[in-house]
Amino acid sequence: MTRRALVVERPGSIAVLEREELHPGPGEVLVRPAYCGLCGTDLELLAGDIDPAIIDYLAVKEGLSIQQLETMLNKQSGLIGISGLTNDMRELLEESHEHNDRRARLAIEIFCYRARKYIGAYLAAMGGADAVVFTGGIGENAPEIRALICEGLEWAGLELDQERNTNCKSGCEGLISTDGSRLAAYTIPTDEELLIARDTVRCVRGTPQRY
Repeated sequence: MTRRALVVERPGSIAVLEREELHPGPGEVLVRPAYCGLCGTDLELLAGDIDPAIIDYLAVKEGLSIQQLETMLNKQSGLIGISGLTNDMRELLEESHEHNDRRARLAIEIFCYRARKYIGAYLAAMGGADAVVFTGGIGENAPEIRALICEGLEWAGLELDQERNTNCKSGCEGLISTDGSRLAAYTIPTDEELLIARDTVRCVRGTPQRY
């Protein structure tokens, strides 16, 4: 049976899978419209979706050139721009818990809120899905972030199993939603280096690509 899944590698990098299995492969369609990586939710360094008028405002108000604005939006925004500390989610979680850092917590909350908003938008656009899949560094290793992203998605039928979610980290693959959840949630490790190596071999051998 063909299943539809939202694959969240990093919030903002969301793909739709319509295929027999939920693992990466043929049938993956990137649904985030973007000329560059700036569109989407705020990432580690990127600003994410912004009001286009802010660019002219910053240029006039702060006297910034186009090049300076591009650097700000692509390299000095996102987690590091909000927190003023780092773009590493592990360090932000540590600062939030150990030092109750207000800006670190704000960066985490905005990150998760915007990811949840994108998931909700694509669920509406797709008319629903069978699963949400978390992968990549944060998706695989940060149960707290997964929980915050899923919080509020009960309307879509996603009920997170707290114990499964907490225990699934460091390369764990498995179901993290409850057995009765209408919208399932999984963590599935990714191996981008292996995929790049395989595609390189295909190119060298002239083997047709799978997608």
